[in-house]
Amino acid sequence: MGIKIKNERLKKLSVQAAKKKADFVRRDLLRVCIQNKAGHIAPSLSCVDILVALYYQVMSLSSDPTWEGRDRLVFSKAHGCYGLYAILSDFGYISQKEWKSFYKKSSLTGCVERDLSRGLEMSCGSLGHGLPQAVGIAFGAKLQKKKYHVYCIVGDGEMQEGSNWEAIQAAAKFGLTNLTIIVDHNRLQAMDFLENVLTLKGRKNDLQQKIKGFGLEVKTCSGHSLSEMTSIFKQWRKNMGKAKTPRVLISKTIKGHGLKCMENVPKFHFRVPTQKELEMGNCCEG
Repeated sequence: MGIKIKNERLKKLSVQAAKKKADFVRRDLLRVCIQNKAGHIAPSLSCVDILVALYYQVMSLSSDPTWEGRDRLVFSKAHGCYGLYAILSDFGYISQKEWKSFYKKSSLTGCVERDLSRGLEMSCGSLGHGLPQAVGIAFGAKLQKKKYHVYCIVGDGEMQEGSNWEAIQAAAKFGLTNLTIIVDHNRLQAMDFLENVLTLKGRKNDLQQKIKGFGLEVKTCSGHSLSEMTSIFKQWRKNMGKAKTPRVLISKTIKGHGLKCMENVPKFHFRVPTQKELEMGNCCEG
């Protein structure tokens, strides 16, 4: 059921309850997308735990998606937005009817389009656009002395875009400590592994080294450990007054996480699995 009382602050879930919620989101995502033959399931599955950690445990939100004091999430890797839709539907921001008919008669699109009434902060279709927008939001909030925090989820393949590195330089220059960047580091972009495209083979901690070189604080963790991610987010938020630079969390994930036929298989970037492939099993049955 959706939350109907306006401006009621949304309660945070315990780690155990959040784990159950993450499994619910994965099951919901798979049911809708397989039934409606929607592609981009694999990049959506890799970031479900990141989204659950933020929405159910960390971000300050209200039953009113347009509440001025809300934390902002800019979902830059917008082609992997199906988990986001499932969560916003669970909150009641997006109607169940719109979500269940996604990819058929729904007005929801394959990439995020801005609609504050549905909790969608920014349009992010072309990759490399979300982070610059998040930097702008955070900069505006700092100038206006607003207390809300800005989070931005980007893909590791998307980090090849020059616009992201320009945005990172600006974020460091203006000391945007009210900005947290999360990299969904599943090591795959579109149809191949990063090492086969632009990342130097054998170069350890490539993203960490690059981001640190631009002057940002960086931590790395498992993108499927809710307790680890939540602990880092809360610690950063608590110590925000002492920070001098934006923070970046590189979350190591598995593309297609939870569905055996998809995990770390490049061809499933957009492909919908067959019934035989689905029978290989998954970690969110039920």
